[in-house]
Amino acid sequence: MLSKISLLFLVLVHFANANDILTEYRNHGIENIQIKLDEKLAQKEYWNNYLSDKNTQFGYIEKYTNILVCNKEKSILALYTKNDNGKFKLQKEYNAYTGKLKGDKYHEGDLRTPIGIYNLVKKISKVDSFYGPMAFVTSYPNLYDKYRHKNGSGIWIHGLPTEQERDEFTKGCIAIKNNSIKCLDRHIDIDKTVLIINKDEVGKDVSKQELASLLSALYQWRYDWTYNNLKGYLSFYDKEFLRFDGMNLEKFTKYKKRIFNKKEQKEIIFTNINVIPYPSTENLYKITFNEQYKSNSFSFSGDKVLIVRVVDDSMKIITEK
Repeated sequence: MLSKISLLFLVLVHFANANDILTEYRNHGIENIQIKLDEKLAQKEYWNNYLSDKNTQFGYIEKYTNILVCNKEKSILALYTKNDNGKFKLQKEYNAYTGKLKGDKYHEGDLRTPIGIYNLVKKISKVDSFYGPMAFVTSYPNLYDKYRHKNGSGIWIHGLPTEQERDEFTKGCIAIKNNSIKCLDRHIDIDKTVLIINKDEVGKDVSKQELASLLSALYQWRYDWTYNNLKGYLSFYDKEFLRFDGMNLEKFTKYKKRIFNKKEQKEIIFTNINVIPYPSTENLYKITFNEQYKSNSFSFSGDKVLIVRVVDDSMKIITEK
């Protein structure tokens, strides 16, 4: 549930004055007020206003305080850090080695560095001397990689050999100088860092209109989910939808129909929302957030990932986990 302070703030945004709030509460109770607030969160106008003074250089980002950007064409790994004004400022640029061959990674051993959006899932402090003093393990293959049947593993950010010679390329990892990786280690918290790898430039200003459309659609999806509107909820799913576990749209529809038919009251809260354009693609976004879900029969708290297309100004989910 929303905290009382958050709920009061949203109520004040929605209603003109305290008398309107009291009258609505007297006639319909607090649940009706919450429904109206949920409707408000699904309106593009709210998100246009909310984003008006937000920095959207990399998209809409709540969770991350650091962004690592790898430009494979220029062989640079750049670190951006969020300042007190919420803007990501360039802190460091490191010369980087990437895969021997250009293009996106698709298969184990293809000597390419993947293009995509990744988390740093682990720091390894003791590695073979070939990888320098340490390594950061990335989340390749991510959800979208698996959707496209890409394979392989072991894509790291690591240092340079301390005892061996090496070529001026990698088998797919990102390698930086040993002093650089020590510097990077001092400046990041891996739980609050996202890695964006592209063939060329990353970090152009993202359209606030597009982000407002996606955020309002995200909350309309949540609204339909919360209030058991199966038709509206399913309208957000692409015909080619395939869930992380291989469930296609037909099976997913039957599964959700059984759940929605229970008509359970639900509490669904999203926090730490991030909406980031997927590199080297058009109209594709990775949306992540922490989801708190509670009904009489099931509860969940954890990270959620959606990969969505924008089709005719509509959000379509192609895969989720």
